[in-house]
Amino acid sequence: MGRKRRTHTHQAFSGFQVDSALMSLADPDAIFHALPAAHRGQEVSDEVIDSRNSVVFRPAANRLHAQKAVLAQLLGGAGILPSCR
Repeated sequence: MGRKRRTHTHQAFSGFQVDSALMSLADPDAIFHALPAAHRGQEVSDEVIDSRNSVVFRPAANRLHAQKAVLAQLLGGAGILPSCR
């Protein structure tokens, strides 16, 4: 069902990728930031995503602490979080 649309999207953007040549045009301190992590080899090259100028997080890592706080509150963690009243 969605496979045809994804194929069309991949074809439409096949010539666009953040790679080292593109990053070389930016300031030396420029940061590549993708949240959630971009698709390696499609949206961004491995050399950019693994470089010192890359700030990329795993998709679930940014929600981990919020999920732990909700779980603690639901399990009776009185005093852990302020009341949401």
